[in-house]
Amino acid sequence: MRVPPAPPSDSRLPHSLRRRSALLAAGATALVTLVTLGSVLVARGAVDDAASTAGVDSGPGGRPGTSLTASLPWPDEGQAAVLVEGFGPRGAPSVHGPRRPVPIASVTKVMTAYVVLRDHPLRGDASGPLVTVDEQAANESFSGAESTVEVRRGQRLSQRRLLELMLVPSGNNIARLLARWDAGLQKAFVARMNRAAEDLGMDHTTYTGASGIEPTTTSTAADQLKLARQVMRDDVFRSVVSLPRTAAAVGSGTIPNSNELLNTPGVTGIKTGSSTPAGGALMWAVDAADRSGRRHLALGVVLHQSAGTGPQQGLRTVFDAGRALVERVRQQVSAADPATTSGIPSETR
Repeated sequence: MRVPPAPPSDSRLPHSLRRRSALLAAGATALVTLVTLGSVLVARGAVDDAASTAGVDSGPGGRPGTSLTASLPWPDEGQAAVLVEGFGPRGAPSVHGPRRPVPIASVTKVMTAYVVLRDHPLRGDASGPLVTVDEQAANESFSGAESTVEVRRGQRLSQRRLLELMLVPSGNNIARLLARWDAGLQKAFVARMNRAAEDLGMDHTTYTGASGIEPTTTSTAADQLKLARQVMRDDVFRSVVSLPRTAAAVGSGTIPNSNELLNTPGVTGIKTGSSTPAGGALMWAVDAADRSGRRHLALGVVLHQSAGTGPQQGLRTVFDAGRALVERVRQQVSAADPATTSGIPSETR
């Protein structure tokens, strides 16, 4: 029986065939590598998508973080972010909903206050310099198209009083007055706002005015949470946003805080916002104690609630969403075992 000859080895093949064989082998290897890499990228993308919708923040390098706030009653629409200082790796926040910039209405005034206090710091009970009310601010007092506070031309009000009139009843005309006082023109002040946002790592935020009435002022809940952490380290800002009401600039009456969440136990601020494009927007802060009595500052932002319906409906929706988050966070902190957080110091405010 004749045995068929063995197939020639590569070394016995002609040079052209050996080269073609090598190219085919390299191509097959590259294809396998691409398929494997694609699988890894798809899997990683799925993790990031899950993190953005399930309330778990993606940490550096796309690694999902964990925190005390990983399971919360997130709103059915819009976006939200929550952070409890002293819990979670590196103080990682929990973020829910699409991370795309949306109008933030009067929550804008938090950045206005931040820039004013950075440029003109106040300490303790200091009132700061007197600011003269200009004709523009006085005329805008009677605008029926936005939230304003009555002031009179030539009136001299302290920096602290103006901060109260801007942050408590949310006076748009006062925000613009403070912007002109600080930078000469509102346009120049807005440039300072955007530089401050850049410095804080708020990469998805654009300010186009000091008051927030412009729908072109947009941000994300995660970005605004970065601002909340920074500005709440200022004692004067904290004292102002916690006020349930402030004295009127004209007459002897008082004006209530637009933030009805202050009626919720533990809530110490921060700022509401509402407009038809923005819907309801809210930045909140709550003081909570764990089982050892150790205090923790919890911060949250809820944006784009009932957008497109109207300011009042937006506020009702965002207050409901904010209240549910605040109450759950307080419950979680109060039930937390101190031993699980003893190695993670709270942020210094």
